Amino acid sequence: MVKHQPLQVYEKQVFVSFVTGIYGCRWKRYQRSQDNSSRWECTWFVILCSSFLLLLFWAYFWLVAQNDFNEFNWLVYNRSGEWRDETIPILASTTVGFSYITFLLILALFHISLGQQLNLYWVHKIGVLATLLTTISGVISVDDIWGDEWDILLLSLQSTAPFLHIGALVTVTAISWLVAGYVVRRERSNFQLMMLLIYMVILLAVYLAPLTFTCPCIMDRHSLRPRPDIIGRRGAPMLAPENTMVSFNRALQYGTSSLEADVTISVDGVPFLMRDRTLKRTTDVRKVFPVRQYDDASFFNWTEIRSLNAGQWFLESDPYWTVGTLTARDRSRIGNQTVCSLVEMLRLAARANGSALLNVRRPPPEHPRYRSWFMDTLWAVQKAGITQKRVTWTPDTDRGRVRGLPQTANEKLSVEEMRQRGITSLTLHYSKASHKDLQEYLANNVSVTVYPVNEGWLYSILWCSGVPSVSSDAPQVLRKVPYPIWLMSRNAYDFIWITSDLVSFAVVVGIFSFQNYHMIRWRMRGMQSYNPEQIMLSAVARRSSREVNIMKEKLIFSELNNGLSSTEELCLYPENGYATYSHGELSH
Repeated sequence: MVKHQPLQVYEKQVFVSFVTGIYGCRWKRYQRSQDNSSRWECTWFVILCSSFLLLLFWAYFWLVAQNDFNEFNWLVYNRSGEWRDETIPILASTTVGFSYITFLLILALFHISLGQQLNLYWVHKIGVLATLLTTISGVISVDDIWGDEWDILLLSLQSTAPFLHIGALVTVTAISWLVAGYVVRRERSNFQLMMLLIYMVILLAVYLAPLTFTCPCIMDRHSLRPRPDIIGRRGAPMLAPENTMVSFNRALQYGTSSLEADVTISVDGVPFLMRDRTLKRTTDVRKVFPVRQYDDASFFNWTEIRSLNAGQWFLESDPYWTVGTLTARDRSRIGNQTVCSLVEMLRLAARANGSALLNVRRPPPEHPRYRSWFMDTLWAVQKAGITQKRVTWTPDTDRGRVRGLPQTANEKLSVEEMRQRGITSLTLHYSKASHKDLQEYLANNVSVTVYPVNEGWLYSILWCSGVPSVSSDAPQVLRKVPYPIWLMSRNAYDFIWITSDLVSFAVVVGIFSFQNYHMIRWRMRGMQSYNPEQIMLSAVARRSSREVNIMKEKLIFSELNNGLSSTEELCLYPENGYATYSHGELSH
């Protein structure tokens, strides 16, 4: 007489339900499957991985591009005519997209580790495609508007490469658990061998990656040169309106040794400070002279220019999200700022015992001061009472007529060409100042100023490279970097590199050995508990889990109908957590 008991007793699998429910909307047990994933779902997994890698690249780009957010907004302004902080929607969408894709990828990896069939829900497929296409369109747009900025990626690796290497090492080591499970727990096939080979190649590449690194801050501490001087580029434009007296004063308060300004010549020959071609962005010209708001700034006379307000726009637009930190007194001073003349800025530099770097824009050919613009500038220098040796000139033309002032070039030149043209220093964009070039210039006693440097990591690697001075929009940020962010000797880094590689290799070998040993024990235990009918069922080739379950249930019913002896034991789906029938009872 056989006691009637439920044939199947399910264990709660909350975590599995959570993973499969969110990833594929399969919340019920009968909706899940441990069959191999279809090629279509494997394709979607590849698309998901590709989206993650692209978003990882995109997020890293915007992380290091913070150094040039001001330049990006200025480029967009020149195209659209409206000043807005375009980086905010980009950063917000990147954060949301990266978080979403990363979460889905983690769920997919859990599917693989738990042996569950991949089945991405159609809503997620739409979301993945939308995120992928949005990111691709963003990359294309940035390449069109801001194509030169890609150079910062390679430069940033001089600072981040050692840390990215450790992160990559941890990642590939952790992935070895999935690779080992896939290779060991399934029948051998050419595809498995190919996957194993690809993984080993990637692992070896990560191990040897430091051989390709060029990190200036991997050096002896005793070889570190003095801290680079900081030049206030248009003053401190993140704290006050650019090219105004209050901006230059703030820059000097934060320890700058020099001031940099953009010089334009008015129609009556007065040099004044203005970055843009027009007065629209940084003054209230649209209120005072609405008909002339798109005119070239150099076609206004000094009286008209002086009547414009050059500070109210900063308080209204808050371009750097810093207005909230200003006191009422600071806001009042900024709100009353006017356009600054070159003489005023030079007198301030002279009182502070500093120097000045002038970027002079030559007027257009139809301008009345087209042929005498450099004389107007020299007259302003003399009127300011500053020593000419403390004023560096960066004209593009008429260089031979400018005498008595140190001259610099904004283009990359060879040492021989600099000597022929009488240039004593260079002012280079950081993308053009490679570590090798900087060492060559320094060896030939050429002074190099690198711009724009607004982040601590960039300032640190230029410091380690020996750069004597940098030009910055954010002197308040660089003031907080009294020492390179990180500095390490070659021997110390080699020790960390080799040790981390050895630890990773030992962990990978241990994971593969454990997976193989666990698989052998599991198979031996299964052979001992299976009766001949179960072995026959297990030998069914390439049957779906649903078909095998149906066959097992038919076998159980047949055994019960024939009268199962009390000494026989039948194991019901142990891999899914079902109960075991033993001696006429059901035990978990």
